[in-house]
Amino acid sequence: MSQHLMILPILVPLIGALVLLLPTRAGDPAQRRLSVGLCVAQLLVGGWLFAQAAGGELIFYALGNWQAPFGIVLMLDRLSALMLLLTAVLALGCVMFACAGDDTRGSHFHGLFQLQLVGLNGAFLTGDLFNLFVFFEILLLASYALLMHGGGKERVGAGLHYVILNLAGSALFLVALGVLYGATGTLNMADMARRLGAMTGDQTALVTAGALLLVVVFSLKAALLPLYFWLPRTYSAAPAPVAALFAIMTKVGLYAILRVQSLIFVDTPAAEAITTWLWWSGLATIALAGIGVLAARDLRPLIAYLVLVSVGTLLAGKSLGSTEAVTALLYYLPHTTLVCGALYLIAELIGQQRGKAGTRLVRARRLHQRQLLGGLFLVSAVAVAGLPPLAGALGKLLMMQAAEGVARLWFWPLLLLAGLCALIALSRAGSVFFWASYKGEVAAGRVSRAQLAGVLWLLATAPLLVGFSGPLSSYTLATAEQLADPATKITRLFGEEAMPATSLALGREEETP
Repeated sequence: MSQHLMILPILVPLIGALVLLLPTRAGDPAQRRLSVGLCVAQLLVGGWLFAQAAGGELIFYALGNWQAPFGIVLMLDRLSALMLLLTAVLALGCVMFACAGDDTRGSHFHGLFQLQLVGLNGAFLTGDLFNLFVFFEILLLASYALLMHGGGKERVGAGLHYVILNLAGSALFLVALGVLYGATGTLNMADMARRLGAMTGDQTALVTAGALLLVVVFSLKAALLPLYFWLPRTYSAAPAPVAALFAIMTKVGLYAILRVQSLIFVDTPAAEAITTWLWWSGLATIALAGIGVLAARDLRPLIAYLVLVSVGTLLAGKSLGSTEAVTALLYYLPHTTLVCGALYLIAELIGQQRGKAGTRLVRARRLHQRQLLGGLFLVSAVAVAGLPPLAGALGKLLMMQAAEGVARLWFWPLLLLAGLCALIALSRAGSVFFWASYKGEVAAGRVSRAQLAGVLWLLATAPLLVGFSGPLSSYTLATAEQLADPATKITRLFGEEAMPATSLALGREEETP
């Protein structure tokens, strides 16, 4: 029975979405309790799978008992378990916050929310490129509706832009899949990897073209320069709990790049081109996003550019190629995702108490709960800027240590300057919100318990990541080492006799101390 628990991160939100999409009154307490309960259930399952993967076990689940490469196979390793748990933690904070009233501004919020979790969890579990496309489409369809939840001119405009770009990305995704399938005859990731290990001749050039096209699609999902211009407007227009959940959306693109580069294209001619693309695009993303942080005149776009800084940092770190670099980015990834999600929720609380000024960086009425909101903002600002003693500082330090040679000359200054830009911009925003206010006028409204619970849930992870930095860094190191050993996944799924001799020899050399 325990082997079937691996399908629960997909089944639980899928069944829940079907129930929650039934006609009902908006804000129904029973619907809210069910939605929160579903997120708690996914957190428990995610924690159990995380514990299973922590032992180094690779778990494969053949749907319908059709074995790979003919059937659909789910794969659980340390990386997918980490992403599942991270998604569950973020989703619980977002849904608690939404239960304070954001879910009543449109229809079927909770059903669509669970449907997006289906797509996210499925993307992290699938071992098949076509089903990765299917789960991408599920999460995108749900995100289209969630983005425009509550309506309004700004959201509809941003939503239309978002839909068009992602439709183009989906079309390119299908083209890439067609090219790769035509060259290899399979779309199972492990099966494609073993076939590429024995491939020569003209097919290699075709595979390289398909690989690069696939990475471009994933770069669009991750919002890597020059494909990031959709993100600031989209995230700024989205409802607060939706924008907070979207903090994990760019990490889906990062996850996909990590997965295909480490498993499928690791020893192909495309590997060097992919690394070069990620390195220079990542650095350019850090630089321009840092400028965007300084130029932002509203807290929401400011946070969106902070998300972009983290995207550039993570992907530039990935292009460094070493196990230490992957360890560092995996340590930094949960911190930046959860803190940026919390910042979007805090921005909503500040905007609610500033009247028409909202989150714009202009003078407005004094906040009703200035001490509470100021404290929450201070903690989140210190965390997202990467200041000690929180995990962001340690994650950036580990990535800087992983950069060697000429890479340091580019990576260190840009990363430090981006942190300085974030610190300046957030200090300015805090000064405007909590000091530069009109005397004698106090805004109405209070932070509800549900909203405070959602924010505190996400912010509490910042000190926890520091307190458990030892076990977490050990886990991320083991994850990086597991990603660097694709031969084990292939032999675990197909047997050693199915591996090309060249790939087996390479795997044994990597294991030799």
